[in-house]
This record gives sequence, structure tokens and C-alpha cells, in this order.
Amino acid sequence: MIAAALLGAAAPFSAAAGEKDLTDKGEMLVRENCARCHAIGLTGASPLKEAPPFRTLSAKYPIENLAESLAEGIVSGHPDMPIFVFETPEVDAIIAYLESIQVTPEPAEPGIPGE
Repeated sequence: MIAAALLGAAAPFSAAAGEKDLTDKGEMLVRENCARCHAIGLTGASPLKEAPPFRTLSAKYPIENLAESLAEGIVSGHPDMPIFVFETPEVDAIIAYLESIQVTPEPAEPGIPGE
């Protein structure tokens, strides 16, 4: 009975560890495949000015909606963007990582009238 209680108490920690592993795998995948153009962390500018930082993607797209594109091949209007196709476990990891880094963009400062 004590063993069952201990196992039950450890379950939330096990789930959190699994999520961390998935997020870490996603970070590794975007670092290997995307970091040459995109800012992939919580700070910093994208190496390629036209490439949006991944931490702001949710301002334009629901992150979970990117899963299909990741699995079928992201095609961009940008000619330098390579086409990437990921397997389901990789897509899950990338989505988990992207969701973990999303930030709310700061509102733009209103301009001074007459400028």
C-alpha cells in the first residue's frame, strides 16, 4: 500500500519530466534546423532579419496549427527557406518547445501627434 502511494505521488513528477524531455528534444531540433535564420530562444534577434523570432509566432499563428505544416513540409514564400519534413514524434517535440517559449509582444508606443 505504501509503495502504491509513493508511485501515485511520483506520477506528476514523471509527467513533468516527460514534458521537459519533449521540450528539450524540440529545442535541439529547432537549434539544428532553424537557428541559422531564426531566433529560437526567449531573447535575441534572428540572424536573418526577415525570419521571425520563434518566441513571437503565436502572435500570428496558433502554435498547434503548425503541426500539420511541420509533418507535411513547411513551404514559405521566402526563397531561401528550405523545406523541412518531420516525423510525428519530432513534430510533437517542436510544438512543445515552441509553446514553451511564446511571449506576448510589447504593445507599440503610440506616436506623438504631429510627428
